[in-house]
Amino acid sequence: MKLTVVDHPLVQHKLSIMRDKNTPSNQFRQLLREISHLLAYEVTRDLDVETRDIETPMGPAEVPFLAGKKLALVSILRAGNGLLDGILELIPSARVGFVGLYRDEETLKPVQYYFKVPDQLDQRLVIAVDPMLATGNSSIAAIDMLKEAGAQNIAFLCLLAAPEGIANMQAAHPDVPIVTASVDKKLNEIGYIVPGLGDAGDRMFGTA
Repeated sequence: MKLTVVDHPLVQHKLSIMRDKNTPSNQFRQLLREISHLLAYEVTRDLDVETRDIETPMGPAEVPFLAGKKLALVSILRAGNGLLDGILELIPSARVGFVGLYRDEETLKPVQYYFKVPDQLDQRLVIAVDPMLATGNSSIAAIDMLKEAGAQNIAFLCLLAAPEGIANMQAAHPDVPIVTASVDKKLNEIGYIVPGLGDAGDRMFGTA
């Protein structure tokens, strides 16, 4: 499994502000949107391109365009929408899907409540997005469902990852590369990333 940690200074600076418990929800959402742009550059680095002939103001040119089916962005609800919104600003033609999962706080296992994705997933790069890769249980379940729906070329994009989540993802889906802004120290006893930034959904939406 390929793991890419985007250590660009702008990403790390914005992430540090997001970690601060005093950062308000509106600023948290804006920073998440900005970071998602920067992470999207990395996760789409290997997109297929094809050349076409065009006319520039100076004359003819053979230039690259994206090739193949439009990629699919799949948000793992609800917090995934924060990354989704930013990536869509960068790639507005992408198809969009949603996987609804919540974590049972006693078992830490994911419970599915919604699944809606674009067609022809087998012909698309599918990027699953969720700010946190903690235990990995929800992300693994989401990717299980995407593969059952036909997806063959999947990448996972998150803001923070814990070593435990990375290990679990690697064991379950070694073919899925992970792009993240940080690998934090560990999970605590209730499955939250440390030092982390708390619950990303609550931070985004001002809930508790």
